Amino acid sequence: MKILVVNGPNLNNLGKRDESHYGSELFSDVIITIEKFSKEAGVETNCFQSNSEGELISFIQNEASSSDGIVINAGALTHYGLSLRDSLIDSKIPLVEIHISNIHQREKYRRTSVVESVAIGQVAGFGTSGYLYAIELLIHYLENAA
Repeated sequence: MKILVVNGPNLNNLGKRDESHYGSELFSDVIITIEKFSKEAGVETNCFQSNSEGELISFIQNEASSSDGIVINAGALTHYGLSLRDSLIDSKIPLVEIHISNIHQREKYRRTSVVESVAIGQVAGFGTSGYLYAIELLIHYLENAA
């Protein structure tokens, strides 16, 4: 089983961002934790981050056909990234949306997600542990969909 872990704009700055929303963990440490967790779960992950919507779309287009699912933290693109949403639909593989902070308790504009309606679920507000919960949910979904 192969899962894409896709991260959008500014997530590379974890550890430098507002700690009250994003915690203090560095992005590189989050990736190490994801890879360790995935290996222990017996799945392969392919982690990718870009500040460019076009690069995220190209990554999804290039990798989806050889992958089983997607975990995506689209960052600010969550709220308006319609071309990213279209690439997720076109991938034809299940996805789980993840947010480190609880977007439903933040500013009104953050409560709208163009991704959630094409996702099998959303994990929000559990810090960087949300990535692990999202991977676990996706594994469970894929194992039961087969």
